[in-house]
Amino acid sequence: MNRRKFLQGSLLGVSAMAMTSPLSVFAQSKQQKTLKAIHRTIEVNGKAAKVFGLVDDAGKHGLVFEQGQSFDVLFKNELSEPTIIHWHGLTPPWESDGVADAPLPMVAPGADRSFDFAIHNTGTHWMHAHTLQEQNLLAAPLIVRSKEDMKRDEQEVVILLHDFSFTPAEELLANLRKDGGHAMSHGSGHDMGGHNMPMKHDMGGHQGHGAPAVQHDGAASGHDMMTMDINDIEYDAYLANDRTLDDPEVVQVEDGGQVRLRIINGASGTGFTVDLGELTGQLIAVDGEELVNEISGTRFPLAMGQRADIRVQLPKGKKAFPILALREGAVQRTGIFLQPKGAAISKLVTDADIAGPVLDLMLEEQLRGKRVVPEKFTTLIADVDLNGTMDGYTWTMDMKRPIVVQMGDRIEITMRNLSMMAHPMHLHGHHFQVVAIDGKRLSGAWRDTVNIPPNRSVTISVDAKNPGTWAFHCHHLYHMVTGMMDTFSYRKA
Repeated sequence: MNRRKFLQGSLLGVSAMAMTSPLSVFAQSKQQKTLKAIHRTIEVNGKAAKVFGLVDDAGKHGLVFEQGQSFDVLFKNELSEPTIIHWHGLTPPWESDGVADAPLPMVAPGADRSFDFAIHNTGTHWMHAHTLQEQNLLAAPLIVRSKEDMKRDEQEVVILLHDFSFTPAEELLANLRKDGGHAMSHGSGHDMGGHNMPMKHDMGGHQGHGAPAVQHDGAASGHDMMTMDINDIEYDAYLANDRTLDDPEVVQVEDGGQVRLRIINGASGTGFTVDLGELTGQLIAVDGEELVNEISGTRFPLAMGQRADIRVQLPKGKKAFPILALREGAVQRTGIFLQPKGAAISKLVTDADIAGPVLDLMLEEQLRGKRVVPEKFTTLIADVDLNGTMDGYTWTMDMKRPIVVQMGDRIEITMRNLSMMAHPMHLHGHHFQVVAIDGKRLSGAWRDTVNIPPNRSVTISVDAKNPGTWAFHCHHLYHMVTGMMDTFSYRKA
């Protein structure tokens, strides 16, 4: 049976968050889309949790566009407090970017704001509050399907990962500052936060190759040793499409069908490793950007803000498959199930027997971007030192000089992580290519967010073609709000 025909008859029980509707349903439309920031209640660990959400007029989470459509959206703030939404992965004009007072103010409660700009890049993106509200699930998928995507005979499943606490974000931040960076949220009951872990700088391995998970017993060897702080908040739960692994989302799929997983790490302070279990997947895109070399594997790292498109071919046999996200350096995990009709679902516990891998750069070193740009002389070279401490919980971006560019420049930025925590660095309004890791040159992936582990450096190349004063920051929410944020700005004509 053709998968599109299968999908048209097999959507019962699939939540709106999974976005598994047949591609043909999404016809081109000239009508303005509506996006609403709302209050809602979900169940977490058997308790009611009051959270935020971003939904369309039909109540579905997120927005879906097709190549050629513009971002014509009316955003309505139905919250009881001001907010502002960043379109992570898109490259809008600066005034539409979604950072408070850069240049527009936040949207007041009960107010709305219209957006209308060209969508330049297809792919898996997302949108989120650029405030502490992000912690309380004010985020949703933002998918732009290419013409090739719509022709493919495959089902797509979107998975938005998040970390959740019943403790308000403001209190979590106060605890971080008060307790020296180890805030234990109430009611978590876990004691494996992955703190102060002895690691060699290149451990964590296995990304994309299905090799064994890294050991977390302090058994690293070699002279290049240090103590890493992996996680600084013990969350109450880890969610995949708003649900824990105790009560996972079950997505109906075709037995033996092909599935494209669009996975988004929307967590505020947690890195994950995507674990396909018995399945082998092909990593075909990162941060919405296609790869020229598809990477085959069973596990793939995903830092905060990053996305991964993974294509899997399901074997026939009416068997269900879990798609898991393993918390970095700790035993907690979340995920969903892919279920052919008639397949049984096995119960999985939220805590695994061993800790998830620590994210490294092994996969990043292998990625090669598909986008081709003309060769050009680099007109500006910049250095940024990423630093900070758990004492007082302060994080900094030490730029040797401000990054100020002009239209047409090509800029190389080398980011060196001198701290003991990883920093997923995100540049607004642009995409960049990874061109060196620890000084070793490569023609790497195109991204908007790159993870930099402790004692490592990453060099990116950016073409200046979108004027504004753009946010440039760590995508660990609490690192950003305590100082690890600066700007990438253009000279005024």
